[in-house]
Amino acid sequence: MSIATEILSLRRDRSSSVKTLLALIDWEHQAWEPEHRTTRHFAVLEAADAVLMNVAAHAAEAENFLGGVPGTRRAVPAPRRTRRRSGPGKLHQRRLFA
Repeated sequence: MSIATEILSLRRDRSSSVKTLLALIDWEHQAWEPEHRTTRHFAVLEAADAVLMNVAAHAAEAENFLGGVPGTRRAVPAPRRTRRRSGPGKLHQRRLFA
């Protein structure tokens, strides 16, 4: 399954991924045996990935929406450097170590 297909399948799911994550965290804390705890911890990590994927999808949509509006981003001018000219016969070097 490609990442794009996975993102689209998550977007079609109308249940809250955050609500699912919180429920899985509670479910993980109810486990007493180490094997159950490990398995449930893995499920929590998968749910956290789903939440992050949903956030990334929403952020990409928002960026595409805002990116089309002219003037939303300013170009930052590069700083101009001036060359110092030393007098004739004088060589100046920068100190390497203070």
